[in-house]
Amino acid sequence: MNAKPAGPVVIAGGSGFLGVSLAMHLAERGMSVIILSRTSPKVDRPWRYVAWDGRTLGDWQRVLDGAAGLVNLAGRSVDCIKTPDHQDEILRSRVESTRVLGEAMRTVDAPPPVWVQMSTAHIYGDPPSAVCTEDSPTGIGLAPFVGKVWEEAFDAALLPIQRGVVLRTSFVIGRDRGAGCGAMGRFKTLVRFGLGGTVGSGKQGMSWIHETDMNRLFERGLTDAQMRGTFIASSPTPVAQREFMRTMRKVVGMPIGLPTFEWMVRIGAPLFMRTDPELALYGRYVVSKRLEDEGFEFQYPELAAALAEVLGHRS
Repeated sequence: MNAKPAGPVVIAGGSGFLGVSLAMHLAERGMSVIILSRTSPKVDRPWRYVAWDGRTLGDWQRVLDGAAGLVNLAGRSVDCIKTPDHQDEILRSRVESTRVLGEAMRTVDAPPPVWVQMSTAHIYGDPPSAVCTEDSPTGIGLAPFVGKVWEEAFDAALLPIQRGVVLRTSFVIGRDRGAGCGAMGRFKTLVRFGLGGTVGSGKQGMSWIHETDMNRLFERGLTDAQMRGTFIASSPTPVAQREFMRTMRKVVGMPIGLPTFEWMVRIGAPLFMRTDPELALYGRYVVSKRLEDEGFEFQYPELAAALAEVLGHRS
């Protein structure tokens, strides 16, 4: 049986959607939570907020002394136009925050015994149809490069005495608890206006995970002494983009889903949504072989049930 951590769990980069969701999950299980972030979470909950810049050492590092565990979610959102400045910030925000956490843990007397590090399933690139597992080769391009350098920074920062867990995370389906809900907000808006149809070919992979299972994986990483190494954090049932949107339309009761051709995405995504068109036009199918081998049971393995649970709440 996994024991509840005795000290606080520190969540670095925890003021956004994933961080607030995880903090609430851990607090509900009786754990003490400290959020490290540049800005305070917009939600007032039973956790402690400590400011940091994600780059330099400071008074914040003292929260790591005696902490039961560290979760690092820090990194600039990739939901943006990929200008050179934005690409640089996407990379630096991940690598520098990971490095400075490693430096900070070398200055305290009792560093956390476990470090759970978020990574990205985009590390595998955008293969059209291949189903990737932890054993698959990484891809090429900006996102795979960022993922590889991010994980290398984690390997270098991890203390020899620490247990390390890396979660290569796919698209997270969740509710807005006051800190947004990631890309789900955009999807809901498109579907409710009848625009949630096939994008481009519609064959691109949509690998996803419900926030409950995402939080359970973080919790397992913190509390299960046998869990270590790299895992894909994604449901066992990835689907094509057209199937994802068809299921979402069915759940919300929208019979219409107008298609969006590739040329429309390439013009409209940067112009109207201020984001990278390739986020919509490409994708990947990923499944965790390691979680299956270790007997992890997803609470939401099927897309329809996952979307119904999320979209059944007003957000």
